[in-house]
Amino acid sequence: MLKIYNTLSRTKEEFKPIHPGKVGFYTCGPTVYDHCHIGHARGYVAMDVIRRYLEYSGYEVRFIMNYTDVGHLVNDAEVGEDKIQKKAKLEKIDPLEIVEKYIDSAKEDFEALDIKPANFYPRPTQYIAQIIKFIADLIQKGYAYEVNGSVYFSVEKFPQYGKLSGRKTDELLEGARVEINPEKKNPLDFALWIKAEDIHILKWKSPWSLGYPGWHIECSVMSSDLLGQDTFDIHGGGNENIFPHNENEIAQSEASLGKKMANYWTLWSMVNINGEKMSKSKNNHTTIKKILAEYDPMVARLWIISSHYRSVIDYTENSLSQAKTNLKKITDWINNLQTISADAPDAKSEISFTHIYQKRFEEAMDDDLNTPLALSVIYELITETNKFLAENNLSPATAKEILAFWNRINKVFGLIIIKQEEIPENVILIAERRKQAREEKDFQLSDDLREEIEKLGYLIEDLKDKVNSEGREGALGHNNYSLRKK
Repeated sequence: MLKIYNTLSRTKEEFKPIHPGKVGFYTCGPTVYDHCHIGHARGYVAMDVIRRYLEYSGYEVRFIMNYTDVGHLVNDAEVGEDKIQKKAKLEKIDPLEIVEKYIDSAKEDFEALDIKPANFYPRPTQYIAQIIKFIADLIQKGYAYEVNGSVYFSVEKFPQYGKLSGRKTDELLEGARVEINPEKKNPLDFALWIKAEDIHILKWKSPWSLGYPGWHIECSVMSSDLLGQDTFDIHGGGNENIFPHNENEIAQSEASLGKKMANYWTLWSMVNINGEKMSKSKNNHTTIKKILAEYDPMVARLWIISSHYRSVIDYTENSLSQAKTNLKKITDWINNLQTISADAPDAKSEISFTHIYQKRFEEAMDDDLNTPLALSVIYELITETNKFLAENNLSPATAKEILAFWNRINKVFGLIIIKQEEIPENVILIAERRKQAREEKDFQLSDDLREEIEKLGYLIEDLKDKVNSEGREGALGHNNYSLRKK
């Protein structure tokens, strides 16, 4: 039974989809004015794992992630310069070219991290007519008002405002950096439509002014269009956007539709860099591309899923190095299993035990998608497998069973494991001669043959009695020795 932590109720709740067997899942996507940063990697890998586990559990998931291409102003403000327009001026190209450039960049990053494509990638500029209609409906119902060409949502008309953050409006007002705007009836009122200044490039005709939509209204309109004019199952995003973005989404959506916006708010936590919150002002902002220039994308993905999605994750050289070590452990294990299982295309395992590990894996994932605990189950299995290997006691059929188990659960982890290069026949023949020399206690010949193997660019190591508490790495399944490329 899957339980998910719901930010709305601040408790873990049993997951019950609205429609049996189907899940509607919307997550706030990036504003496409720059390359995606490490926080995006953390968030969208986390959402990808949740989606994958829902699919693993038998659900059909309709997954939506938007690209914000207008309306997100510098410093998340309601007056000033659009982030995309500012970048367009800097790079001296059209704003829409900026959008296309950085959407392509994001897709490249997400593909490298093996994040499954969304079913739809809506953009606000494609929804201007629907946004205008949505705002007009809010005005008609008395939830919004127009002043000098801009339209604002009236927070006092929505008594539940603040329910996601758990704070009352007076507390929100006290803790928020609210700009003084004489047009607003209440400082917490937020813009649905903003009258554009003459220099503003991104603007459209509306009943109120030549202008552009506010940042928050966009997600409400796109989610209701693609997931239906009703409550949907899961809303994902970063917990730094609980206020004001998510609060404002809830207010305008529920005011318009008269129904709960989403049943579960599943939000990821932030990234620290060397113990400090990532921030452009601190100059510790790191892009996905910079990380992938140094590390394999699967190292980055494993680093992310090694922490729970709701915990703060710290980016350090040590944490990435540990992920690299762990990925090698998994890779060597898989390569061993593939090599050994190749000898048993139709054989049945005489020792069936992976169901125990699968049960533990599912128990971990059912407890609010606990990927660190789920990974620990795999590391235990690797240690157990390598004990069999060291004792020459892992049959091809058992290896095949373990490999099948891994392939099932890796649909959730999403780790792309590179098959180790096949060892050339001449290297294997030398290794077999060395094995025979050791059995005949001709250790000088054994050492000479080891040197010959190393000159050819390979390493050989004996497996017997070579297992420690962490398990063996690098064994390629050739009887009682391992072979791998240097």
